[in-house]
Amino acid sequence: MSMNTISVGMKAPQFESKDQNGEPLSLSNYKGKKVALYFYPRDLTPTCTTQACNFRDHYTELKEAGIEVIGVSDDNEAKHQRFINKHDLPFPLLADTDHEVLEAYGVWGPKKFMGKVFDGTHRRTFLIDEEQNVVGIIEKVKAKIHSDQVLEGFGLK
Repeated sequence: MSMNTISVGMKAPQFESKDQNGEPLSLSNYKGKKVALYFYPRDLTPTCTTQACNFRDHYTELKEAGIEVIGVSDDNEAKHQRFINKHDLPFPLLADTDHEVLEAYGVWGPKKFMGKVFDGTHRRTFLIDEEQNVVGIIEKVKAKIHSDQVLEGFGLK
């Protein structure tokens, strides 16, 4: 199956998925706000934890800049809850277990790790403006300074 290609200037694909509490969360709820929609492979793994904690540590700064953070992986709600509780994460995580959102954003597909090829989630962040247009895509995510990348991507740093 081919991966969808999302590019800057496109409308962000709409979605409704469940968050860590099993509550429906849809992109349309965020109209009028900037959104950093970030896709990551796995809860509780080293790089994903570094990335999430960087967002946590700079959350106030992001909120003050008018940016909402939403994380997405194909982990289930219970695993998301553990991740949030363990690291005190202040933003929602979508449990995209059926890969609907991952596929809509073109981040689910073949990956190579230690010589093996398998389907998985590509680490990528989409910057979405108040009108729900994609205004930036961060493909080379630097987990330790990702909040800076987001602020720069929105032209706020």
